Amino acid sequence: MGVAGRIVGLMAALPVCACIPGGGERPAPPTTPPSDLALRYDPPRDATLPRRAAPNAAPEAAVVSLPSTPPAWQARPVVANARAVAASSYTVRPGDTLRAVAERSGAGSEAIARANALPPPYTIRAGQRLEIPAGRYHLVRVGETGIAIARAYGIDWSRIVSANDLREPYVLRVGMRVLIPGSTPGRTSMEERASAFRLDVGDLVTGSSPAIAVTQRPAKAIASARRVLPATMPVAEPARLSGAFVWPVRGKLVGRFGPGASGQKNNGIKIAVPLDTPIKAAADGIVAYAGEEIAALGGLVILKHGDGWATVYGHASKLLVRRGQAVKRGQTIAQSGETGFAEHPEVHFEMRKGRNPVNPLLQLPGV
Repeated sequence: MGVAGRIVGLMAALPVCACIPGGGERPAPPTTPPSDLALRYDPPRDATLPRRAAPNAAPEAAVVSLPSTPPAWQARPVVANARAVAASSYTVRPGDTLRAVAERSGAGSEAIARANALPPPYTIRAGQRLEIPAGRYHLVRVGETGIAIARAYGIDWSRIVSANDLREPYVLRVGMRVLIPGSTPGRTSMEERASAFRLDVGDLVTGSSPAIAVTQRPAKAIASARRVLPATMPVAEPARLSGAFVWPVRGKLVGRFGPGASGQKNNGIKIAVPLDTPIKAAADGIVAYAGEEIAALGGLVILKHGDGWATVYGHASKLLVRRGQAVKRGQTIAQSGETGFAEHPEVHFEMRKGRNPVNPLLQLPGV
């Protein structure tokens, strides 16, 4: 058996699969995972990792977070106001705009543009015949978020994203008419629809920003956690990613990206560390979310970095930043814990491009 075969056999027999490098930053992220040397098991010397008696037991640790306002989807709940529109056609009048056609028909301007293959900037001309697509359209109001809209109709936000062909940065506009796909049969009351809704990381990354008015400018990111922005105030996000990504903590890689032995997919990696280890921002960005609404991940911070990139940090015991705060690469944003469904002190770390999870080992510096 060759050297590669012996390493593969060793990996299969070990419960912990990698040492995470603690070296300096690299000028650019590698395109391949860390070398085989990093896959050797090295038991932690500075911490014990107690395991829970039952993996699915209720979370034992509490999350300490900064006092803040409720998230926007709680501060500004949505009342379902979707209007059913029948399929029809419309002949453009002199002076019409696509927005005016949407107002008259009750359909969304974006949906009309897609149905008629209109390219940006969606210019229409008098006498042109437009097809009006059928559907139920929700009128977006001030402060509403994608999460709150999805909750009001008891459907996944991802279905609304797909139905409306929403793209990065997924910001809704006040006055926009959003196509609502069919609700779950048998659920008619607001309470039933709300109870059917399940929040996930993808929702927080793409559906937590409040709708912005046409004439409104988003607020600038705050410099420190001492200031609290209103929950329904849109915040300006970075347009471009600045520099390469760095590791959020030093520790042992105990969970890899992708399908696990049980078949359940892991959208990130898990890094075992001592309790209260500082968790660092992987790149410059702004805080899109800091809270604990996703029970499995406990204390959770999500950063947006520009160019569609976002990073996710879970199982924190203490959250040290708040929504709308600007952070620098390497800045401490939280402390590690065993909150949520963590079996030992660890950090759950994800990287996303838009809604899509990306393997962090292909983006972070190697050994």
